[in-house]
Amino acid sequence: MNNHSLAKLTNGRAVKLDAIPTLEFEGFKQAILDGTAAGQRVSAMFGDSTEQADITQLYVVMADDEQNRLCVGRTQIQGDKFSSLTPDCPQLHLFEREIAEQFGLKPIGHPWLKPVRYCHSKTNRDAWDRPANESILPAVGDFYQVEGDEVHEVAVGPVHAGIIEPGHFRFQCHGERVFHLEIALGFQHRGVEQAMIGEPTNRSIHYAETLAGDTTIAHTTGYCQAIEALAHCQKTARAQMLRGVALELERLANHVGDLGAISNDVGFLPTASYCGRIRGDFLNMTALLCGSRFGRGMIRPGGVGFDIDAHCAADLLCRLDKAEKDTANAVNLLWDTPSVMARLENTGILPQRVAVELGIVGPAARASGLVRDIRQDQPSGIFRFSHIPVSACDNGDAFGRAFVRWLEIQRSIKFIREQFAAIPAGSPLVEVGPLAPDSFTVTLNEGWRGEVCHTAITNKQGSFARYKIVDPSFHNWPALAYALRGQEISDFPLCNKSFNLSYCGHDL
Repeated sequence: MNNHSLAKLTNGRAVKLDAIPTLEFEGFKQAILDGTAAGQRVSAMFGDSTEQADITQLYVVMADDEQNRLCVGRTQIQGDKFSSLTPDCPQLHLFEREIAEQFGLKPIGHPWLKPVRYCHSKTNRDAWDRPANESILPAVGDFYQVEGDEVHEVAVGPVHAGIIEPGHFRFQCHGERVFHLEIALGFQHRGVEQAMIGEPTNRSIHYAETLAGDTTIAHTTGYCQAIEALAHCQKTARAQMLRGVALELERLANHVGDLGAISNDVGFLPTASYCGRIRGDFLNMTALLCGSRFGRGMIRPGGVGFDIDAHCAADLLCRLDKAEKDTANAVNLLWDTPSVMARLENTGILPQRVAVELGIVGPAARASGLVRDIRQDQPSGIFRFSHIPVSACDNGDAFGRAFVRWLEIQRSIKFIREQFAAIPAGSPLVEVGPLAPDSFTVTLNEGWRGEVCHTAITNKQGSFARYKIVDPSFHNWPALAYALRGQEISDFPLCNKSFNLSYCGHDL
């Protein structure tokens, strides 16, 4: 085996753990650099404990979208440090900081090493060169500072004026102009990955459903696909279709809500008011499927927890027709209003080259001209058979991020109609057996914010030995910080909403 080769996997398929090659660190590093140079991106990089206290394994999952496959490898780190890959591969910067936080491994040469959330043990404090008796809490630490005449600092949060999750934003400004924004999170950290360790219990799926409450369907689908892959369970076509419909309804509700919130941030109340109501209409469609507006209880290992009959399908399609017309009337007001376009265009630009370097995913990536969508690049479930065109725009600004949402709304509605035109027969739920021991699987899904990645490793007993989750917000928060450079500080609410990233999805 070539020293630089990684295992080639398919999204949502399990392999034996010994099929994942263990490379020397230099080979591991070169495989990542060669992959990114060839256009691959890092979906996940994480640590795992071993039976030897002084050895930690590092895993990498790289998405090769051109070949519709995943490339996976690992290496072993002895001691408490390793050479940072971030200077050569910027999209690893948060992953390396997280590894330092969770396992006490210090990436030597990392350009800005600080906690991602906060540390939990005395051992992990060593990675930050801090005394053992010093508390490390969210947003406590050194922040980047700009010095000069009339340069000032503006600190926002973690407590905000509205009903919003906590996060801290530190601006370095000259007058109204933002030189630098640093974002500190961690206030929503609940220890979900650690709670997943062991045999899956009745609580496990509820952890998945609440990883990010507005992304219940995508995260629960990722979790269930991991269970199904490890149990070698085959779902019915009916279950896969219903999962796809639920995922697109989740996308519709959130995209419509975001367009309304963007309208509110530019002071355009007609669309803001309409979309706030229409979002509720889409949420109620999900409630029609399963009784929960956010989709809790809908996705279950082996399929779905609720079936649909002809009457329910007809009711949902009738509601969809009405919501589509209302959405078009409300959203097209944006594009037809010059004062709105003046605020959206050229605000918060994320250049395509930066989006590539940072590994940005979802609508934010597509708004910067990247044709990057898991439903096309790494399809699973119904999306292997039903194609949704990728919605992209090359503006890279707030307008682009808004317009991509509008395109996706139209295509998601069309997809749902197509699925209800020919509902497959069969059971919505099949039995799931025990998980295969000593196995590895990765599942990717295109949530409404972007790529949702779940990685599971089982031990000899068939229980979870490691469970790694990467929410799209983990990739995309740095993009918001970059987009604020050179902007007016008053543009922050608009830029923030144009990305609309999750705090709890990042913090886990």
